[in-house]
Amino acid sequence: MTDRLRIGTRGSPLALAQTDLVVRALRRAAPSVKLDLVPLRTSGDRTRRTARTLDFTDEIDRCLERGEIDLAVHSAKDLPARPSRRVDVAAFLRREDPRDCLVLRAGRTFRTLPHGARLGSSSLRRRAQLLSIRPDLEVVPIRGNIGTRIDQIDRTGLDGVILASAGLRRLGWTGRISEFLSTDRWLPAPGQGAIAVEVREGDRSTRRTVAKIDHLPTRAAVVAERAVVRTLGGDCDLPLGAIARMRKGRLRLRAALLSPDGRLRVTAEASGPAARSEAIGEKVGRTLLAFGQGTTRVGRAHPSDR
Repeated sequence: MTDRLRIGTRGSPLALAQTDLVVRALRRAAPSVKLDLVPLRTSGDRTRRTARTLDFTDEIDRCLERGEIDLAVHSAKDLPARPSRRVDVAAFLRREDPRDCLVLRAGRTFRTLPHGARLGSSSLRRRAQLLSIRPDLEVVPIRGNIGTRIDQIDRTGLDGVILASAGLRRLGWTGRISEFLSTDRWLPAPGQGAIAVEVREGDRSTRRTVAKIDHLPTRAAVVAERAVVRTLGGDCDLPLGAIARMRKGRLRLRAALLSPDGRLRVTAEASGPAARSEAIGEKVGRTLLAFGQGTTRVGRAHPSDR
């Protein structure tokens, strides 16, 4: 059995908070294993204005592949749909609340935002869903960590920002949440709220240790959601929302693919045994592809409700 593990992660406050959750889980499951935290600064951290999320995860996975670390901790929504590195996800922690949320100026709600109000987000998915519901609002691209994004409300005059509620919860900032966006209408990113722990392909000893903290219902849900992305041939920059939930051993998956301007929305859902989670995701992905052909305008796509 492995007696020492080096855990690689970015050094941002959220990344460290997520890694701390992994460390706590491993200490409970394998108390005899010594854990060393290895904060990694990627080129994406140094060139944040032009970096994509995949730039961060890819460099950390390279460190894992080269044997510089034994584990890599990522937000599941940031994983590439088709991993190119020789790494495997050995565990998903129990999922946190997957919903998006709004952080707004004091006293405001989504319904009371005035015409032309400015909300910050660089996510194509969030932009498309926002415009499908409130086409009168302006979406302003923003980057940086959670604290930096919230600060822009005052610094740049934004009326609010759209964020993943899981990140705010993990940082202890739930008091900043003005409103949760219900998954009845607003679908999160595939894998949102889940933490993935990767190991090197073939490292069976480490995999056995890490598998002790794998939460199977979360794994089934995330595998299904990620299968949708893979089937559509996209990654985290696709205007796609998806959520899968387990109930009595069965998985129900819902997904929506939108045009970038939010004017068209194609939805699909499927359910089945949790053991067939990947097949369920592929089925939903094929349905979206057939009706939406990516995000192009096709005759069978239905305009979103406004």
